[in-house]
Amino acid sequence: MADPPLLSVRNIEVRFGGLVAVAGVSFELRAGEICALIGPNGAGKTTLFNAVSGNVVPDAGSIRFRGEEIAGLTPHEISALGGRRTFQNGGLFPELTALENVLVGLHVQVGSGFLGLLFGSSSARAEVAATERARELLWLMGIGHLAEQKAGELSGGQQRMVEIVRALATNPLLLLLDEPAVGLSPTARQQLAVVIRNLARTRNVGILLIEHAIELVMSVADRVIVLNEGRKVADAPPEEVRADRAVLEAYLGHA
Repeated sequence: MADPPLLSVRNIEVRFGGLVAVAGVSFELRAGEICALIGPNGAGKTTLFNAVSGNVVPDAGSIRFRGEEIAGLTPHEISALGGRRTFQNGGLFPELTALENVLVGLHVQVGSGFLGLLFGSSSARAEVAATERARELLWLMGIGHLAEQKAGELSGGQQRMVEIVRALATNPLLLLLDEPAVGLSPTARQQLAVVIRNLARTRNVGILLIEHAIELVMSVADRVIVLNEGRKVADAPPEEVRADRAVLEAYLGHA
């Protein structure tokens, strides 16, 4: 018998006044699986993503994470359960260094407050362990050399990488990546692809991502879900999605 899904989305509907932004979308995501949400502008990708992450309360349907209903929970509550999200425009602290920003993500795990980690009121052992973990993650993303630079001085692409590292610092079971390749150079995108695949394959993290960089999607995703006008029009491996008539019509208006 197959393992139960990490994430189960059933008949989700989100309305804004008279506009139906997401219309009865269902899908599942398993641990260690990489699933990409794509579609033309206005297709409902971000709204669906927001419903899964707790930033939008769906009007109908069910969202279950590890068997527990999470529709209507706050982003903080979902994060505490093991689901972590990055944002297209990340909320880094510009006056803190890259390392310190990652420690914001780690402080929950070491059982002390953020100020304690930075200024020594926590145990020395916890502080050293957290700092080593943060540096390890920064090197994993290829930006270890930026650890001591203030986040506000980094390029947009570098800030994206720091935000992803901060999300990883909590050891999430489910990672929700909102356009992770925005602002990244081709080399950095390749590094990002390696990291995403490594997280899924070796750490068994379930990854749901929105991404407009189709070449990244097709190179890392196990499955691609295509939305158009709030409805799911495809849910298949990348090679099948490329040849799907409904997908061509959604993007081009014709096959």
